[in-house]
Amino acid sequence: MKIALGQINPIVGDLKYNSAKIIDLIEEARHEKADLVVFPELCVTGYPPEDLVLKPKFIAENLAAVERIVKASKNIAVYLGFVNLAKDHLYNAGAFIVDGKVKEVYHKMNLPNYAVFDEKRYFKEGEKGSVVNYKGTKIGLGICEDVWVEHGPYQAEVKSGARLILNINASPYHIGKVKEREAMLKARAKQNKAYFVYVNLVGGQDELIFDGGSMVIDPKGNLIAACGQYREELLFVDLEKDQLADWRWLDEPAEVYQALVLCVKDYVVKNGFNDVLIGVSGGIDSALTLAVAVDALGQERVHAVFMPSQYSAEQSFRDAKQVAENLGVEFAVIPINDLFTRYLETLTPHFKGKPANTAEENLQARIRGSCLMALSNKFGWLVLSTGNKSELSTGYCTLYGDMVGGFGVLKDVPKTLVYRLAVWRNVKKSVIPESIIKRPPTAELKPDQTDQDVLPPYALLDPIMRAYVEENKSIREIIESGYEAKTVEKIAAMIDNSEYKRRQAPPGPRISARAFGKDWRLPITNRFKE
Repeated sequence: MKIALGQINPIVGDLKYNSAKIIDLIEEARHEKADLVVFPELCVTGYPPEDLVLKPKFIAENLAAVERIVKASKNIAVYLGFVNLAKDHLYNAGAFIVDGKVKEVYHKMNLPNYAVFDEKRYFKEGEKGSVVNYKGTKIGLGICEDVWVEHGPYQAEVKSGARLILNINASPYHIGKVKEREAMLKARAKQNKAYFVYVNLVGGQDELIFDGGSMVIDPKGNLIAACGQYREELLFVDLEKDQLADWRWLDEPAEVYQALVLCVKDYVVKNGFNDVLIGVSGGIDSALTLAVAVDALGQERVHAVFMPSQYSAEQSFRDAKQVAENLGVEFAVIPINDLFTRYLETLTPHFKGKPANTAEENLQARIRGSCLMALSNKFGWLVLSTGNKSELSTGYCTLYGDMVGGFGVLKDVPKTLVYRLAVWRNVKKSVIPESIIKRPPTAELKPDQTDQDVLPPYALLDPIMRAYVEENKSIREIIESGYEAKTVEKIAAMIDNSEYKRRQAPPGPRISARAFGKDWRLPITNRFKE
């Protein structure tokens, strides 16, 4: 059997666009004499459609889109994902279409309700697996989580004679996820002595990234074909040839960087923005954000602005200008000294008797934020904020200051990984000056300031933050793993006390197994402390 894997990038809610893309690829697959073409989970609606599925008109138009696809499926078989309405219940469903007719509708049995998933909020669980007979081959149907559970429907389907399992997916990316999928699928195929065809979405959807990496595993547990990561692709696989794939997935810095690029591109394009604006400081976070934006959108659509104060070093200006020139983007300078002075003159009578503190420091950040948003309003540019996960976790960031923006590119990227990504990007072409990479990080809001005046060294902070946030370890467990109690307790307290800031941060790409946002839902008003 010749199978086409339709790894596509749908747009949530754009039913006409999605169905037209699917129909075009069905035609291409038919032209290439494929027997079957497989598309991802909920590809008709885009994933996740969230509360759109609570709108009756949305469900009706999704079903109408499926009808258009069915009519376009002459002389070929198609398996794809949509939302089905049956007996007043909504289902995450897959339609198996043969020669212009729906032969089988499968309802997803295992609905994930953890991490970023809320499927039990919307869908009813399916009750049984499905096996269809097509061209003499019994084919078992499944959707995403159905293959991850140990006793999924694929087992009963294999017992019923299925030798080919189709599993359609909207599996979000996090670091190393594609290798986890491959290992799981190899084990399933080998245990069940069946081919497993795994088709995944690709694209950015708000904070989620779908990395593609669709693959076919043979009954011996060998990878025989795979789609690339972070790109749309229609891959043809002839199971009769049974060729082993000489395939390597991207290494960690490459996969993370490409994930950020894809997510930024899709967030900007799918939301109808033309250009983006980045406040550059001469530091590594804004330099990396600028590089990602250029790689995602092209230099002509990216604008950089440097906003020096009396505390900004000459090196900061040189480095900011250099990275902008290296990337070929427009570079503007807006000094904030006069504005800062006027603010202080206005507020000094009201600050009477109080020594200078973070209020004066944060004023500078907020002036910069106001300048960025003014430019955004005037030209319609989307502001990309530049704060990283280490800062956001500990609250080392200023509300309505450096946190302003529509999308936080490094929101889930720890500072130590920021450095690794900058070094990796420079291998491709040296765009981030070495002086930025080597210079101690500083907010430059007061004389001789560095991040380590407030925070532990990032090489110490990041693994503790990762253990506490991403691995959900207790303070005691982290201390027992070898870290100083005082440091762990300080970092944990900073994380716990900064939830109110994180709730007001812009969305940003999710690259870890537990990012702030859908994965992390602590109450702001909360007196529990470890």
